[in-house]
Amino acid sequence: MQPKDLKKILTPAVLRKAEKLVDGYKMVIEPHKEAGFVGSAVEFPTAFAKGKTREKCLEATKEVLTAAVATMIHLGGTPPAPASAQRRTAQVNVRLTPTEKDLMARAAADSGFKGLGDFLRAAAMTSVKSAFKHLPS
Repeated sequence: MQPKDLKKILTPAVLRKAEKLVDGYKMVIEPHKEAGFVGSAVEFPTAFAKGKTREKCLEATKEVLTAAVATMIHLGGTPPAPASAQRRTAQVNVRLTPTEKDLMARAAADSGFKGLGDFLRAAAMTSVKSAFKHLPS
């Protein structure tokens, strides 16, 4: 579906709301051997787009995300808020050996993270992103 097709189906208010949300999303644009670049958003890792240049990929990614978010809104769903607006309130407890904790804390510090929690979150999200690479773009 092309962006012009969305304008036929969705109201301008829904599209504006979706565009506003997507503007706050953290975009991730990565080089890709065949596609040039592949993009997604931290908040919506299952929506992908590709482009020959970084700029074209960013534009295509915003269009795909806007379509996905607008569709969610249109159907009465709640799309993800921008990561910058999300408060981290959920907690996961992980038991580690003292050696594991020490090694991870040193790796976090050496990598420039504020603390072990930020390091573990980043490592986990990298793994999550890798798990979704099999989805079609």
